[in-house]
Amino acid sequence: MITILSIALVVTLVAGLCERWGFPAPLALLLVGVLGSALPWVPEIELGPELVLTGMLPPLLFAAAIRVPLIDFRRNIPAILSLSVGLVLATAAAVGLVVWLLLPVPFWVAFALGAIVGPPDAVAATAVANRIGLPRRLVTILEGESLLNDATALVSLRTAVAAAGLAAAHAEEVTAWSVGTDFLWAVGAGVAIGLAAAYLVRWLRRFSAEPVVDTALSLMTPFIAFVPAEEVHASGVIAVVTAGLLLGHWAPVHQAAASRISQRTNWATISFLLENAVFLLMGLQLVYVVEATEQSGVSGGRIALATAATLAVVLLVRPLWLVLFRGILLAKGASAQKPWSHTWVLGWAGMRGVVTLAAALSLPAQTPLRSVLILIALFVAILTLLLQGLTLPTVARRLGVRGPDPLEDALQEAMITQQTTGAALAALEAAPGADSAIADSLRQQAELRANITWERLGRRGAEDPEPPREVYRRLRAQMLDAQREELLRIRDAGEADQHVLAGVLSGLDVEEAILERVEARNEVVREAQLLPPEAQQGGCEHLRDAPGCTLPDAHEGCPDCLREGTDPVHLRMCLTCGHVACCDSSVGQHATRHFQQTGHPVMRSFEPGEAWRWCYVDGLTG
Repeated sequence: MITILSIALVVTLVAGLCERWGFPAPLALLLVGVLGSALPWVPEIELGPELVLTGMLPPLLFAAAIRVPLIDFRRNIPAILSLSVGLVLATAAAVGLVVWLLLPVPFWVAFALGAIVGPPDAVAATAVANRIGLPRRLVTILEGESLLNDATALVSLRTAVAAAGLAAAHAEEVTAWSVGTDFLWAVGAGVAIGLAAAYLVRWLRRFSAEPVVDTALSLMTPFIAFVPAEEVHASGVIAVVTAGLLLGHWAPVHQAAASRISQRTNWATISFLLENAVFLLMGLQLVYVVEATEQSGVSGGRIALATAATLAVVLLVRPLWLVLFRGILLAKGASAQKPWSHTWVLGWAGMRGVVTLAAALSLPAQTPLRSVLILIALFVAILTLLLQGLTLPTVARRLGVRGPDPLEDALQEAMITQQTTGAALAALEAAPGADSAIADSLRQQAELRANITWERLGRRGAEDPEPPREVYRRLRAQMLDAQREELLRIRDAGEADQHVLAGVLSGLDVEEAILERVEARNEVVREAQLLPPEAQQGGCEHLRDAPGCTLPDAHEGCPDCLREGTDPVHLRMCLTCGHVACCDSSVGQHATRHFQQTGHPVMRSFEPGEAWRWCYVDGLTG
């Protein structure tokens, strides 16, 4: 218990410091583990394969799978399958050939090492990718690859162990047919069991909408999928990923909002502890693995040569495979939608991690040079984490590969919110009592929620008026502080039941958390670079037919606001006549009024540096 508590404490402390300093937590924990393994007072912690492959891998994969959008996953399935299946097998074969030539082991044993170091780590790759802000498509490919490549590697490892005669007292005959059928069974049965698990969980959720019960069921789901699959010698990894992708896709329909919030919070906490703990445990194994190789009879120089050769193969095969795969796409007539820089960044994001170590530890005890193979696998994992993990941000920056533009995200959010608000208002108009005071209040609140998304796009100078929703957030935050202060006074004075007070405080906390989240998102948009004009495309026929350049009829503000004595928040310009007017966050809402009076369909932002346009007719940006 003390050991578990110490690991959790070290993980929390190191990860917290890394977040403050902007250093990758997996790399820091790995280094802390390596240093800790050399200290005499740090106890030896045995990281068995069952603990990782059965206890830690299923929840980690499930937590990642429920976050991956199924639509994006399907859209990128050719690239994902190429990397998770083809690349892993190619890496295993290349490493197997090199190690077979350098070490006195049978080829299938060398191939087993190739299968062990073949799959990049899901946690390490996506952690670095999200931290440096890679494009979402690259992150989706990395996540999808990491979800599936473990299955390819583990099935290949199982096949290699059987072919080497290590799985039983006598060698099993392994043919291309047996390998193919074994792989197809592992994948097919894994998908089927994952589907069954997902439908079972969805059915069970019908009997309780309580968030605690639903979260408990969610925590059991990865094992509900993994254990049956492994029992029938299918891929538990595929089963967990299948269940996670489907349940994540179904969540908005089959889970209550409170359950989804509870599930996200709990899985985020579990993932944080498990993801970071595995890197610390990896580092702690180093000294003990090195000591075990002293009895192998292989010289240190030969081990170092085999390790360097394995690392070189791992680093080179991935970019070469990506270049080949991109060439095949072009040969088939597919257009290259992404620049070559994305290919090189994807090729350098191949950090190995915990699955590599766990798979190495799962080698049977009678495996020739087992300790040497484990040491090579551990060093490959550590060196790829250090080499690629530390340099990937620099590579991405030098190649000009950046993540999604916050302003472009804000613009899409504004368009989506406007469209959904239109649907909500149409439903309100069709409902009984639409002319009542309640309906008017609902209509006003819906319009205000739409306006706040547009306010995030505007640039405000020091002397510009504060947008209404920023005023609302500022004043409401002050009110919440006053409410909480009075609530604590009532609590300390014992003037009300403590359970009732806790419920009221919980409601204040929820509202304050929402305000803080909105402000944090707005801060990101305010600090972002302005969107260049050529970055916005698409739209409708009105956007396509609108003039590209129109002379404004005013330069100093909204003429209607000046005439009526109101303050403009953000300026818009009609592309048909050049009329400058204020947005709907302003009191006058003169841009919308201009459209209603003239029917001119398209306006564009008149704020400095902004290039987006809006079609009033179709409700689209471009």
